[in-house]
Amino acid sequence: MSGPLVLRSRRAVLPDGTRPAAVVVDGASITAIEDYGTHIDGAADVDLAELALLPGLVDTHVHVNEPGRTDWEGFATATRSALAGGVTTICDMPLNSLPPTVSVAALREKQAAADGQCWVDVAFWGGAVPGNTGELAGLHEAGVVGFKCFLLDSGVPEFPPLDVAELRAAMTVLAGLDATLIVHAEDGGEISSASGQDYGTFVASRPPKAERRAIEKVISAAAGTGARAHIVHLSAAECAAMIAGAKGAGIRLSAETCPHYLFFAAEQVPEGATEYKCCPPIRDAINREALWRALEAGVIDCVVSDHSPCLPEMKAGDFGTAWGGIASLQLGLAAIWTIARGRGRSLDDVVRWMASGPAALAGLSSRKGQIAVGRDADLVAFDPDASWEVDAAHLLQRHPVTPYLGQKLTGSVRRVWLGGIEASTDGSPAGHLLTKERPARG
Repeated sequence: MSGPLVLRSRRAVLPDGTRPAAVVVDGASITAIEDYGTHIDGAADVDLAELALLPGLVDTHVHVNEPGRTDWEGFATATRSALAGGVTTICDMPLNSLPPTVSVAALREKQAAADGQCWVDVAFWGGAVPGNTGELAGLHEAGVVGFKCFLLDSGVPEFPPLDVAELRAAMTVLAGLDATLIVHAEDGGEISSASGQDYGTFVASRPPKAERRAIEKVISAAAGTGARAHIVHLSAAECAAMIAGAKGAGIRLSAETCPHYLFFAAEQVPEGATEYKCCPPIRDAINREALWRALEAGVIDCVVSDHSPCLPEMKAGDFGTAWGGIASLQLGLAAIWTIARGRGRSLDDVVRWMASGPAALAGLSSRKGQIAVGRDADLVAFDPDASWEVDAAHLLQRHPVTPYLGQKLTGSVRRVWLGGIEASTDGSPAGHLLTKERPARG
């Protein structure tokens, strides 16, 4: 593009609210935000009229399985799905690939697998596992956006959990680096085995107490070390009060939830429908309402996908044996907007939950998550009034297994710009590999 680009919208979602605006892009960055009718000499001009203009969403919880597992979700399929859903930046989780991202050498291997395969920008989490505290500083310096750990068996032998002493040891190191530890917070001692086709039995096997006990450990370790901690995929709404209390006490704690916890309820899961299986589980409608209230109150900081698609051959009818994982990279924006608008929430709220909030968590907020001067020109034209039905034929993930099939959603992504250039899932991959921004030393 030889000159500036102007994107005009009567519903531009800006940091100070939604209003008519003309967003000026030069190169890969936003260079000005003008009144809707302002003429810009020499610019290519796109008038989106009543289509909303959003910042590209940032999804900090995506499981890509390359390298080493080429039959599972890879960078090409995951990032094409993201682009179709208005997500312009993802952060890849450190497990599932072989090797997991628990050393600088493993990070380099994963970056090599991703290079040239990404339709959107990709950053990486490192892993904190027993015995790798000596690797954490090197991974931090290499640019991971933070570190992921489990407090119970991850289901992946090469990514074992931390016990309480190991959690504190890792957080002590990360406090010195000012790096974030994101935690799968379930206590294995509170979880029982599940079997059969009844979803209620599976939910009962992973009670809210399992999340509560694990979060208590995280809060204690964060308070004792001064480290920054983040609870991933919060499912049990009863834990919101504990999280709010920790925040109020000055403990550096944040939390996320996921579209499936806010969209579905356990009561509506059909018998044997293991496409709904995830850990922690989708809980009942009362819990769902309480999660929404915690999100609206700011106790929960962001909404991200935990995109982890299930293989068709793993979709057994038995909740005790089926492998779990819910895919929503392509669907999350519409799923959240469908419910949020019915609750009287605005696109400003959705952008805070799904763009600026996750960008801040990953240390990418000086470039991502807002339509503001100096930010990357990652922009989404979104029709907030379009209604459509989820059809497997239109899903771009590797395997079209998802509980959203057949659901009627409101809100559709119409166009996406990545770094100022319009991007298409039919085009070529143009995403970049990102590293966390570091403050200047001195």
